[in-house]
Amino acid sequence: MSEVDATDTSTRPSPPEVDRVAASRAAVAARRARAELKAQIASGARSAESVLDEGTRDPDGPAGTLRVTDFLLAIPAIGVTKMTATLDRLQISNVKRVGGLGRHQRERLRVFLRERARLSAKGRGARLTVLAGPTAVGKGSVSAYIRDNFPEIMFSISATTRKPRPGEVDGVHYYFVSDAEFDRMRANDELLEWAVVHNQSRYGTPRGPVEEALAAGRSVLLEIDLQGARQVRAADPEAFLIFLAPPSWEELVRRLIGRGTESAEEQQRRLETAKVELAAEGEFDKTVVNATVPEAAREVVELMSVPLRAQAQH
Repeated sequence: MSEVDATDTSTRPSPPEVDRVAASRAAVAARRARAELKAQIASGARSAESVLDEGTRDPDGPAGTLRVTDFLLAIPAIGVTKMTATLDRLQISNVKRVGGLGRHQRERLRVFLRERARLSAKGRGARLTVLAGPTAVGKGSVSAYIRDNFPEIMFSISATTRKPRPGEVDGVHYYFVSDAEFDRMRANDELLEWAVVHNQSRYGTPRGPVEEALAAGRSVLLEIDLQGARQVRAADPEAFLIFLAPPSWEELVRRLIGRGTESAEEQQRRLETAKVELAAEGEFDKTVVNATVPEAAREVVELMSVPLRAQAQH
C-alpha cells in the first residue's frame, strides 16, 4: 500500500460551505467589534486603560485581538509618529495585540496610559493657542483638519474690511465690517491682533468671542501670521505659540511653486518673506513640522492638551 504524501491537500476534505460562511461572519463581527472599541476610546466613552484590562482578561475577545498599534492610534491626539515612538519607548513590538502583551509590557503601557490621562485632566484648562508659520507651510490645511476632526477646539472668526466672496457668510467665515467699524474696534481695544494683508484689506481677531470661549472652558486656536502672533503674545503673555515649519526649505519652495497661484515675481517675493519668517522660529514655544497634514494637526492638538510645565519636561 502506498503512503499518502502528507503535503498533498487534494485528498483532504474541504470544510463544509456552512463552516466557511460562519467563519466569514464571525470575522466580520470581530472586526466590527474592534472598530466599535476604537470609536469608544476616541470619543471618550471608554478609557484606554479599561480596554487594556478587558484585553488582558479575554485575549481572544475584541479588546484582546486589537492590535496595539490600532489601540494607541484610537487615543485622541496620538498619530503614527507618536505611536511609533511610544511603542519604541515601552519596548513593545508593533505586531503585538493587546491580549498578547507580556506582563512587563502591559504594566509599562498601563503607566503610560495613566500618566497621559493625568496630564490631560490637568491640561484641559482652556487657553489660547496661536498657530503661525511661513507662507505655503500649510497652516490653512492643518487648521481645516483640526476643525473637521476636533470639534471641541474653537477657532476664532476674524474681522475683515474686505467684501465677502461668493458663498461667504458673515459671522461664519468672517465678520465683514466697514473701515469705520474696524477703526472703532481698534480704538476700543477690541482686537487681540490686526494686520494689513496684501497692502489692501485689514484683518483682525476680535477679543470678545475669544475671551468668552476661554471663560466657558473651551480651548481656542488662532491661525494667524507672524505679525499677529507677536501681537497676541504682547496682549496675552500666557498664550501658547506653535510654529508650523516645513520639513525642509526645498519642500517649502516646492509647495509654493506647486500651488501655481502666484506669478514668478510674487513667488520670489513670498520666498524672501518666508526666509524672514523661518528665522522667527525661536520666538515660539514649540515647533511642529508639517510633513503630513494629519500628523501635524494631531501634534498641534496634543500640544494644546498638555500643561506647559509638562511640556517643558519632554
